Amino acid sequence: MRPLLSLVVACAVLGTVVPLAQAPHAEPPFPRPAAKYEVDIEKDVMVPMRDGVRLATDIYRPRGVDGPLPTILIRLPYNKNSYGGATTPARFFAGHGYAVVLQDVRGKFGSEGAYRVYEGDVTDWPDAFDWIGRQPWSTKKIGTYGCSYLGEGQIIAMAQRHPLHAAAIPQAAGGNVGRVPGRRIFWGSVEGGAMALSINFGWMPMFASVDKGARPLPKVDFAQHFKTLPTIDMTDRAGSPSWDWRNFLERSPDDPWWDRQGYLTAAASTATPALHVSTWFDLAAEALQEAEIFSKNATTPEARTGQYAIIGPNTHCANEGSTSATVVGELNVGDARRRYAETYLRWFDFWLKGEQNGVLDLPRYQYYVIGRNAWHASPVWPVAGMRETPMYFASDGRANTAAGNGRLQHTPPHGAASDAFTYDPMDPVPARGGSICCTGNPRDQPGSFDHRDLESRPDLLVYSTPPLTTGLEITGPLRAEIHVSSDVRDTDVTVKVLDVFPDGRSMNVVEGITRVRYRDGFGTPRLMEKGQVYRVPVDLHATSWYLPPGHRLRVHVSSSNFPRFDRNLNTGGKNYDETSGVVAHTTIHHSARYPSRILLPIVSGK
Repeated sequence: MRPLLSLVVACAVLGTVVPLAQAPHAEPPFPRPAAKYEVDIEKDVMVPMRDGVRLATDIYRPRGVDGPLPTILIRLPYNKNSYGGATTPARFFAGHGYAVVLQDVRGKFGSEGAYRVYEGDVTDWPDAFDWIGRQPWSTKKIGTYGCSYLGEGQIIAMAQRHPLHAAAIPQAAGGNVGRVPGRRIFWGSVEGGAMALSINFGWMPMFASVDKGARPLPKVDFAQHFKTLPTIDMTDRAGSPSWDWRNFLERSPDDPWWDRQGYLTAAASTATPALHVSTWFDLAAEALQEAEIFSKNATTPEARTGQYAIIGPNTHCANEGSTSATVVGELNVGDARRRYAETYLRWFDFWLKGEQNGVLDLPRYQYYVIGRNAWHASPVWPVAGMRETPMYFASDGRANTAAGNGRLQHTPPHGAASDAFTYDPMDPVPARGGSICCTGNPRDQPGSFDHRDLESRPDLLVYSTPPLTTGLEITGPLRAEIHVSSDVRDTDVTVKVLDVFPDGRSMNVVEGITRVRYRDGFGTPRLMEKGQVYRVPVDLHATSWYLPPGHRLRVHVSSSNFPRFDRNLNTGGKNYDETSGVVAHTTIHHSARYPSRILLPIVSGK
């Protein structure tokens, strides 16, 4: 996923920007360590790539420091001259004795070539490493740094196994996950075979337009524009044509083209130790998966044991802006502050300067437990003691709305039972909060929000536990198995997990979607037959969340979460090139034969 940049709020970088929302009287983020040196900048060095394209590059160096320096490379599509997510850390690290190289990616701002998302990065990263290694001011030890697009590029770089790439800090980089079991994320633009509509439209018309720079935010009413069809030319109608928008829609989740762009696969390996930083209201599960893949397939002992992770409670790129009363959406999650800048500096000082500063004594996994509002640590992920525990759907045949009789229970159902709803793609269930970013719409924000007003919709099935008598901690990956039938050729299954507070607030925790044609895998799409019951898996990513006694666990099931995801028009066609849909009459089965359920990572004894 991409940083919000100038859309709604800026990315937090090294504690310089406050989070999306902040409670009154909260103590601010921890300050950064003071600089030791003044910084000199050499501007607009044109660095040639292997195909002759030259990339505009700035070099930050500590003033008065003689001899070669370890180097930190930051590559970006947002303008190296002005983007604070690059210039602020460049000054910070240079002020602590590093050479820092900022580079516009090919086709953007000062760089030559044509821009496409990730285009050329598989070779441009190694070429940049080679160039740095030839410079007299370089020790040939190179680290990489940055959040979002700047972090995802580091995942591409790590997979190239360049001998000079000695350390990385990829932040909010889960969007680079590609061909891995059960997932296709592709730049954060795809989930369960559906398109992340609001995220893509918030970013691509500005930064992936046909222009070399960035276009202004489209002057459209976002809520109304998202409803227009066909989806394929939505950016054209907004006045910002985008090759990437069209290309991403037209590619199937299993198209080999994705692999050539550098998206992470299950077979990827690395020689680079990395500190993976993410947040629960972002693609944290995917960031943890990247760490797992690199650790498992590492080509050196240092990389195998050197994959660390820090997962905060925040939204995209907002960890460093945490306060003593961090608010995520509408939910105060407590004091989530950490000394991020100090940790980053120690990471690079160890791997690039050889300082024995104990950074490897940090826990391999540091994660924030929402609800307990405290940091926890573990040497492994999933954490020791986690038990994947099913909770089954049940009802008396009317789970529609929160006033219905949908139940979550530990015991499997008996007999034959089901719940039915009607999904009209022209009146989808509105999205609210969640792991989104960059939508460009001030009304469409990430995080946890109250859903009570949405729970009166008859196209929303609601299953809840009774008030808990003991606390419940869920820490780890979540998934659902839904048994569904419908009278249409294709539809979507959406699942959302919520925490219902004693005062009635129904706050979202995690969510997911599966386009039913991909129920058996992204390489084997199959349409539905009327009346046939299908088992549909839904990836719910991961969280760490504690529900105290008196709270209730709740699950929403429907067929839309719009405009978080594009609407399935239910025709069995391509969706993106269609201008009308059909109404689906869908049944969720929860019987002994078809036990729909959610599988929770329950942690006890804490």
